[in-house]
Amino acid sequence: MQTYDFIIVGSGSAGSVLADKLSASGRFSVLVLEAGGTDRRFYVQMPLGYGKTFFDPAVNWNYKAEPDPGLAGNADHWPRGKLLGGSSSINAMVWIRGAREDFDDWRAAGNPGWGYDELLPIFKALEDNEAGADKWRGTGGPLHISDTANAVHPLTKRYLTAGQQAGLPLNPDFNGAAQEGVGVYQISTKNGRRMSAARAFLRPAMKRGNVRVETDALASRILFGGKRAVGIEYLQNGQTKTACAGREIILSAGSINSPQLLQLSGIGPSALLSGLGIPVVHANENVGAHLQDHVGINYTFKGKVPTLNQILRPWWGKLLVGMQYILTRSGPLSLSMNHGGGFLRTDPAFSRPNMQLYFQAFSTVIPKSGERPILTPDPWPGFSIGLSNCRPSSRGEIMIRSSNPLEYPKITANAYSTNADVEEMLAAVKFVRKIASMPAMAEITQEEVLPGPSIQSDADLITDFRKRSGTVYHPVSTCRMGPDPSRAVVDPRLKVHGIEGLRVIDASIFPDNITGNTNAAAIMTGWKGAELVLEDQK
Repeated sequence: MQTYDFIIVGSGSAGSVLADKLSASGRFSVLVLEAGGTDRRFYVQMPLGYGKTFFDPAVNWNYKAEPDPGLAGNADHWPRGKLLGGSSSINAMVWIRGAREDFDDWRAAGNPGWGYDELLPIFKALEDNEAGADKWRGTGGPLHISDTANAVHPLTKRYLTAGQQAGLPLNPDFNGAAQEGVGVYQISTKNGRRMSAARAFLRPAMKRGNVRVETDALASRILFGGKRAVGIEYLQNGQTKTACAGREIILSAGSINSPQLLQLSGIGPSALLSGLGIPVVHANENVGAHLQDHVGINYTFKGKVPTLNQILRPWWGKLLVGMQYILTRSGPLSLSMNHGGGFLRTDPAFSRPNMQLYFQAFSTVIPKSGERPILTPDPWPGFSIGLSNCRPSSRGEIMIRSSNPLEYPKITANAYSTNADVEEMLAAVKFVRKIASMPAMAEITQEEVLPGPSIQSDADLITDFRKRSGTVYHPVSTCRMGPDPSRAVVDPRLKVHGIEGLRVIDASIFPDNITGNTNAAAIMTGWKGAELVLEDQK
């Protein structure tokens, strides 16, 4: 049995950063346990290959939430990355940090060091932004951010004009001085390839002699000596193996797997654990609770002008963009599915935006078995304007079903379970229609396909968005951070309350969700967490 200074469970957005930062000095040995396999796959590296990985069990946990009354009884598909880089290897690559107020709220909740002004230097340090450095942006960091303003589909410009006609400002940088407005998304790519956390942080770390990465290694249990975490039991190639940690064990398995592993190991709601025959090491009702997620919907239109559908659907178009990508690493396959987007307030009294917009110059109304049909869109010219809520008040939970680490936990999302969430979504879908009705979009639109012109009343709009909404894959807060052990799982230094030698460092520690995509903040959490770990080493 080998002993390492640090064992990191999960090589995702935070785990990859931790592996790099904790091993950089050469002082400490690091073991990374990853349940999945390699990220060196064509459809992982190709940005628009996102559609192919959406259901692929080789790289995706393919979780399914419980049937949700708030979503008309639908059982939502929850993709999570099961490979080096975690979900940063299969996400849509939109690079959004969150609003200043989000992080200031974290600090105000009793988490010193987690305010915007303290975190901005980290965001800048980890970035190599193609748009250049300024007061808010960094260059020279390990993670490259591409400026796609000149590469997006021409229809995106019409969307931006329509957004301004509807009353939103044009915003050149959603991570800059302000978040509100419409603009083109910057994405985490470099030279036409996905810039995952594995590519930016883990791959360089793996070249060091003090880092060991074990793939296909599913952590099944944390081992304790009294109230101190001392090792990890994991399953690999049909065998049960054990590794010991001389300093700390760090869970970076994400918002589903981190609370799952804590519960399997005896840290969690006491009634749940006792009922499943798991000895309680430390009772904490917050483990797996407080689940927050962003929920979204698309409004889809048939256009009078060609969209990406006309290029991506026919065989000759696939050949064309495939050749363009392979030869030049450019074209539609080098971009995210979301070319433009934005942020808006459904109520002017709000201090910051509460809704996020997405513009897609293609449509996927017709499903395709086994994949998200991004690379085989509809046979007619279509485009979509999507949106998702940013800080919903609905709360869910993630709880294990048994003591078997191979059994998927029970995901109860409780989407749209508060009146406030329903009311703000109703206001937001009306605003999407407002954008679509503006001259810049209306003159190239033939008809609204989904939900269609027959859906007009408030009741019908609510019924529609309950039926068609789903997660936009930003679950957080299941091991949330806070100073009070009766309300949180980890303290502001990310140490698990009541246990020594154990931290959780990933998006599950967010005290509340952020305004926008969660990947940038998850990577920041890895960086900040590594700083805290290193500060505490004697």
